[in-house]
Amino acid sequence: MTATEQARFDKLYHCHLRTLKLRGLSDNTIDCYARAVRRISSRFDCCPDQLTVEQLEGYFSELVDSHSWSTVKIDRNGLQFFWKYVLKTDWQWLNIIKVPKVQTLPDILTLNEVERLILATRQLRYRVFLLTTYSMGLRLSETLSLQA
Repeated sequence: MTATEQARFDKLYHCHLRTLKLRGLSDNTIDCYARAVRRISSRFDCCPDQLTVEQLEGYFSELVDSHSWSTVKIDRNGLQFFWKYVLKTDWQWLNIIKVPKVQTLPDILTLNEVERLILATRQLRYRVFLLTTYSMGLRLSETLSLQA
């Protein structure tokens, strides 16, 4: 970056930090969002508001390959915050990156699910283990530490 571009970036970056603090975000969130702006700025050696949609698509494509989805989400959210509150412009390229939805198991299994789980167990000792754990409402570590 030239000296004038660097001065402009520094001004926007400090405004970004101030806005993050004024919005009451946690110190960890402020650090992550600020890192996202610094990372993309250093990657392209320019102020992030000068980037094209193609550059952003390429950046996020590389980021998906090299970082975890949580980092990708944080960078996307940090840049979105930068555009919305610092640059005060619409976030035009929100659909560039969509984080996949992870299907997780529910915290509490239904009776039918518990029944299917126990019936799917073929060995008697594992079936007894599951029945003991479920009927007594134990955690895995508690069941493993049971003694006869």
